[in-house]
This record gives sequence, structure tokens and C-alpha cells, in this order.
Amino acid sequence: MENFTHKEPAKQSFKFELLYKSTENNARLGKLTTPHGTIETPVFMPVGTQATVKALTSKELLDLNISIILGNTYHLYLQPGLDVISAGGGLHKFMDWHGPILTDSGGFQVFSLQDLRDITEDGVVFRSHLNGSSHYFTPKKVVEIQNVLGSDIMMPLDECIPYPCDYKHAEKAVGLTTKWAKISKESLPEDSIQTLFGIVQGGMYKDLRHRSAMELMEIDFKGYSIGGLSVGEPKDIMLEVLEHTAPLLPEHKPRYLMGVGTPEDFLYCVERGIDMFDCVFPTRIARNGSAFTGEGKINIKNEKFNKDQSPLDGECTCYTCTHHTKSYIRHLFKADEILGPRLMTYHNVHFVTELMKKIRTSIKEGFFNKFKESFLEKYNRMNSE
Repeated sequence: MENFTHKEPAKQSFKFELLYKSTENNARLGKLTTPHGTIETPVFMPVGTQATVKALTSKELLDLNISIILGNTYHLYLQPGLDVISAGGGLHKFMDWHGPILTDSGGFQVFSLQDLRDITEDGVVFRSHLNGSSHYFTPKKVVEIQNVLGSDIMMPLDECIPYPCDYKHAEKAVGLTTKWAKISKESLPEDSIQTLFGIVQGGMYKDLRHRSAMELMEIDFKGYSIGGLSVGEPKDIMLEVLEHTAPLLPEHKPRYLMGVGTPEDFLYCVERGIDMFDCVFPTRIARNGSAFTGEGKINIKNEKFNKDQSPLDGECTCYTCTHHTKSYIRHLFKADEILGPRLMTYHNVHFVTELMKKIRTSIKEGFFNKFKESFLEKYNRMNSE
């Protein structure tokens, strides 16, 4: 049996190069250099919360041309724990993924686990969703945890607020996020090859978004993420806030929109200047039986696919679509076979990765607007019928 191993690449320092700016809108092409490899942007980062992109192996991720994945500091700290990951040689070796990794700080869990946490001026007390044990996350501790994980890009602890949120709460969250960002940067070892991004917060309030961006730029990070969007607000509000916020950030540094991951959103947000995306959506809906196609999203569990001998997407070249039919994949889901979610996940990750590749080509060759219009017209046709 072939022994699947990676060769550890030569370590490189972090660098972002802005290669091209669209003349049609604010879309950009860039290249990120990290200690574990280079990344072409715009890019989608599949989420590997528990040191795995659910249902896929590291070799499959390589076959899908994935250039960077995301892990979660909070979840990995709780399980398997830092001692286990450290004994495994750090997160890359532990999961046998030697491409770039970005780790979230646990800030999203401030939003998603509201019943299991308490926020103080100095950090967040979490009650483990696994066993109820108490854990105190400070900005410094979060950086130290990510030092052990060894991710290429790490996020500082921040307060991600819900929607809707009153102005007073949003303003306080901005203050805490800035305070914690400063402590986080000061906690980063001087000789570290890891890179720390800042996270712009402020809810749906443009003045608070402006304030947050200015305060973080004064601290000076190598990249900036926009958090606190796609948390339940209407799409038009999200895009309005994004359109206000993205241009505030330095042009020569990467811009990362956290937690956004539908095909439509990629197009809407790339044209507003976003370089990096992550989201559980493509893999989560795959495990539940939904697939992206060029003509919209389909649910493979529908009875109409029972004897359908066509692939999920007739124009897709992924392993799933070139080897299996809708009828077979539907059978796997109905029979509760694990291969069903695996095949669907492979397809959805391929779909969004290829979409990003097409987006990059359309920017470079100057026809992004035409590509966007054509893609959305076809993609939304099924959903409108």
C-alpha cells in the first residue's frame, strides 16, 4: 500500500502581493506567501474545525487543489487538546496537511455559544459544550494556543456580536476587540513565523466599522478580516456594510471576509474587494444532501432523482460527477451510507474551488461583470422556477 506522506516545505515568511486590480469594480488578484505554501486570491478556505474538513482526506484536498484550510482554536483546544496536538508535531503533522492553515480565535464562539460563555474586560469564560468544564480565554492565551497549533495565519480574540444588536453593545464590542487586538499583537513572539490578522467589528453601524478599521490599522497588522457579517442580517445590509468597510482597509494587505460561503456571495463580495473567504456552508449542506450545480442548488433526496442517471452537474469534471449518477447518490443517502455525504462533499468543494478559479480568470482577463451576470442568471434560474 502506498504510504501517503507530505514533504515539509522550506519555511517562508508571510507576504501579500497585489497582482492586479479590476478596471470594472473593486475586484483584485493577489498572491499570499506563507510558511507552508502560496495561495492565489481570491480564495475559498474549506473549514476543518476539528483538524479535518469533514468527510475528506488530506489527499483528496490536494486532489481538489485546495491551497489553504481553516481550523478552530476553541474546538481543538477542548478536543483533542494541546498536549495531543503538540505530541503529534503541531496541527499540520497531526492531521497530515502540510499546506497553509488559518486558525480562528474562538471569537465566533462568542457569537454561536452565547448560552455557554461570559464576557469580561480581559477575556471570555467558556463552559465547554462537551462536558461543561470552565475555560478562560484571554487574548494572550488565544495567541499561545495558536502558537502550539502552529497555524500560518491566526486570528486574535474578538467579540462577534449578533444581529440585531443595539448601538451601545456594538460600540462596547468594538472597544474590547481593539483592546484585545493590541494585547494579541504584543503577545506574538518576535521571532514567530506565524502571522496575525486584525478583525474589524462594529455590527451594522458604519461609523463603528470605520472606527474599528482605523484603530486596527494603527496597531498595524499584516492582514485584516471583516467579522460580524452573515450573522442573520438581510443580504442587502450585509453588502452595504461590506461596501463601506472594505475600502477602508489597506490596499496592499489581504482582506478576509469571515463566515461567508455561497456561490452568489463570492461574486458579490469579490467585486467589493474581498480576497479570502471561509464557511462551513458548502460542506454542511453536502452532508445533508444538497449539491451546488451551475443551474442552482439541488436536494438529492428528492423523489424526482430516484431513477435519474445523469451526474449532479453535467458540466462538472469532479470525481463524483464523472463516476456516479444522481440516482446512485440518492440511494446512498436513503440507505444512510457514509459514501453519500463523502461524494457530495467532494463535489461541493470542487464546485466552489472551480468557481474561484473562474472568478480569478475573469478578473485577470477583464470580463468579471459579464461572468457574474451569466453565472447568476443560470444559477438562479432553478430557484426562481
